[in-house]
Amino acid sequence: MTSEIRVLDALLEQRSATRPEIAVATSLSKPAVSQAIRRLEQASLVRPAGVRPSAGRGRSAIAYELQPETGCVAGVDLGGMNIRILLVGLCGERLVGAVEATRPVGAAEVVDQAIALVDRVKRENGFEQLPLLALGVSTPGAVSPSSHRVSLSYNLGQDDEFDLESLLRRRGVSLLALDNNVNCAAQAELRHGGTGPAPTFAFLSAGAGIGMGVVCEGRLLRGRHGAAGEIAYMPLATDPFAPEHRRRGALEDEASAAGMLDAAARRTGWPDGCPQTVERLFDLAASGVPAARAIVAREAKLLAMAISSVCTVIDPDLVVLGGGVGSNPLLLTAVEESVELLLPYPPEMRITTLGAEASVVGAAELALELAHGELRRRATAG
Repeated sequence: MTSEIRVLDALLEQRSATRPEIAVATSLSKPAVSQAIRRLEQASLVRPAGVRPSAGRGRSAIAYELQPETGCVAGVDLGGMNIRILLVGLCGERLVGAVEATRPVGAAEVVDQAIALVDRVKRENGFEQLPLLALGVSTPGAVSPSSHRVSLSYNLGQDDEFDLESLLRRRGVSLLALDNNVNCAAQAELRHGGTGPAPTFAFLSAGAGIGMGVVCEGRLLRGRHGAAGEIAYMPLATDPFAPEHRRRGALEDEASAAGMLDAAARRTGWPDGCPQTVERLFDLAASGVPAARAIVAREAKLLAMAISSVCTVIDPDLVVLGGGVGSNPLLLTAVEESVELLLPYPPEMRITTLGAEASVVGAAELALELAHGELRRRATAG
């Protein structure tokens, strides 16, 4: 690794540092740091960031930082209900985020909507002239590790397999990373969430869809078709062989947000009419409405059966619940109690600390990795 890359990495981590601080962080000599900084300045990657007063009697030192005009990255989460974007600076600092209801009429249309949202947010927040170095995209469905084609993405209104990478590149995206939305959420939880020192854990997302990201010994499991964690197809419905479950999966049909609302529509006894959102359904359950409490109890048991099935195979340290349904606090205790009845070694369970942004944070991390690679290339070019 060249001295330029080591100095650049130190500044990406610390955002701003003096030459003595960089020397300590990189184990480079002060002359080597000075030479590397000079070359990085010549490459328009680094600039002085002002004078930092000395804590003792020594002279004040000049601090250095990455050139702000170098660019930014964006994370995009293509959700079945919402598209979320997150613009992030190259040192990982959050710039701005936005959310917009998805128009799920097909992959190409959803991609158009997402790119338009990124462009609009950049323009409306004063970042229009800031180059977008890389884009990380989180998508429903299975992302093939070899071809990057996406399947099982019905929540976008897309019945057949599609080439998400080509759709994005046609819209001017060059540096691009793709992954399943729950895989992105799991990786975000690993880096920024509350997993702590849990090398093996599962992230279960329940919302518009049902999915799981599985991390074993710090590595994400993908499977041959990129379908590891597609627990929507677990045979946990009343009749898992019913033909109507073939498309989306038995578990998703009954345990997703739509499945809970379908169950509500089949019940009576609602004080102000049948709830139209899962948020309302959970509110009614919290207030003691019997029909709502029964649906939430059924949801907890379904999620507990899915979790227990996975735990018998990977024996994780931790299971994190996320998604619009899974992250509701009303579920956690009920799921824990059911899992304890099913397993001899139940894992610790938590609700994600990243909320609805878990997948988009993970997508932004993918983009940052690409952008940092591009900056290292520039640091040693010529």
